[in-house]
Amino acid sequence: MKKRIPWLVGLLCGWHVLAAPPQVVLNAAPSRPDRKLHGRFLHITDIHPDPYYATGSSQSSQCHRTEPDDERRAGYYGTPFSECDSPLALTNFTFDFLEDRWSSEIDFVICTHALLASFPALNWSTVGTGDNARHDEDDEIPRALDEIFALNRIVAKKMEDVFLRKGIPVVPSLGNNDVWQYLNPSIWDAFIPAGSKSSFREGAYYAVEVIPDALAAISLNTMYFYHNNKAVRGCLAGDASDPGSLQFEWLEEQLEMFRARQMQVWVTGHVPPSVGHFFPECYYRYTELSLRYQDIILGSLFGHLNVDHFYFVEAADLKISQEGTLLSHNSEGTIFKTVMADFEALVNTSGHLNYDDYGVVNVSPALVPNPYLPTFRVFSYNISGLRSLTVGAVGEDEYLQMTKMDRASRWKRLPYRHGNDGNDARQCMSATYRDSWRCKFHAWRSDSHAPSRQNSLWSPLGYAQMKYYMPRLEDYDSRHKPKFKLEYLTFPVSSLHPKDKLTEPPVPLRNLPKSLRKPGVKKSKFAPYELEDLTIPSWLDLACKLGKSGETKLRKRFKKYMYMGGEEI
Repeated sequence: MKKRIPWLVGLLCGWHVLAAPPQVVLNAAPSRPDRKLHGRFLHITDIHPDPYYATGSSQSSQCHRTEPDDERRAGYYGTPFSECDSPLALTNFTFDFLEDRWSSEIDFVICTHALLASFPALNWSTVGTGDNARHDEDDEIPRALDEIFALNRIVAKKMEDVFLRKGIPVVPSLGNNDVWQYLNPSIWDAFIPAGSKSSFREGAYYAVEVIPDALAAISLNTMYFYHNNKAVRGCLAGDASDPGSLQFEWLEEQLEMFRARQMQVWVTGHVPPSVGHFFPECYYRYTELSLRYQDIILGSLFGHLNVDHFYFVEAADLKISQEGTLLSHNSEGTIFKTVMADFEALVNTSGHLNYDDYGVVNVSPALVPNPYLPTFRVFSYNISGLRSLTVGAVGEDEYLQMTKMDRASRWKRLPYRHGNDGNDARQCMSATYRDSWRCKFHAWRSDSHAPSRQNSLWSPLGYAQMKYYMPRLEDYDSRHKPKFKLEYLTFPVSSLHPKDKLTEPPVPLRNLPKSLRKPGVKKSKFAPYELEDLTIPSWLDLACKLGKSGETKLRKRFKKYMYMGGEEI
């Protein structure tokens, strides 16, 4: 007989939550326009709180009960390198830590894991596991509708208390474990701008101006692109009513509008774009839009895989002649081997790399210790030159207006360089390809001076990755306090202490290890990459370094960050 335990009362009492959060509308402008701009934002993903998690239980039961044949026990603050989700002790501690150490240091929050929406005619039973709820892998305690509701309410309330009430915009995305047919989207309504409520209620995708008239984030519903979702039809060019096609039409409209306003954009979602995860035509459409709007897209941030890595969407992927290579490449084994094969191929063409042809995808590790260690990262971005550093005044800043005019003027003079000329017209007329987006793309322009290509206002500069540290985590209990410590930086060590005293450091000094808090350090184990920024050329340079067979030390470090000593996937 399948067990149900009265978890809801204890869960709500343990989190001091008795109802859904108040529905305070977050407009495009943050609720506190006097808030200071820091040039940093937080990226978190895959929380997976589990109300059934029991300290001392067996790992083979997803840490829900004791099994006689399994001596591996669940720890109080979590069980790393296992199949167990997050105990509430870990989730509570994480939010407390973020409030204490980071909420006063960031401008906005990207959450590529967490959203609950209601839209008709979708069968999610075929979709894998996700994100603000626990994984549904224990047959004795099947995940129920009321549980998903409650967990999303709780996480929404925590995010509202820690961030939203301080005027910090939060941009959540739909995760593949948050959804269930006919749920009420009002749980996350407080986080959605008034102008985006329609698209959010219809399809759980929306846009937020995290810095009004300057910087936006677009949250995609990747479930419409995800090949495990058998209720959608795969973004075919001739299928205008497919949910994925409708979302791409909306996305293109948003990108065109932000370009017209000379705004910069972060694109976010849960499942990262690849032929291995997206329907092929959805992947081609995503890739083409990423390249066509490279001048305003600063980067793409995703979660889901729980493995720290980056890769590129490429113009070559849009060529029909590359189809066989692309499909076989995406089934080659572990993520590390696949990424290294990509990077090795780049080395062979590094002398002829065209930066116009690449877009960067960052996949962040997860907060859940399944299968690795809890992690989050804080990005730094360029705000130099701005004279107004309060959020509400940035949109009228004289330097921003001058920058917009310069970019708009330059854009008008740029030639069209790309489009559909890489595919044979005869192939595109065949039944196999005539409904493929690869045969329908228009020419586009690229800007080598865009913030995604050259360090300038709004360009990403780097990130600090924080990892959950506790020796022998499984032996600790409520008497011991865990810590999040720096795992690594992408910055050069020299950038941690700006010479200009008015410029904030990319990482608040109190959140650095003691060895990095004073200037003068030239080398550090925490700074293996020493990237000057996170523009496309910088990422390609790092990829080419990793792709060289002689860079065994750097590859070893990269792999260590990917898997944290755990099993390769």
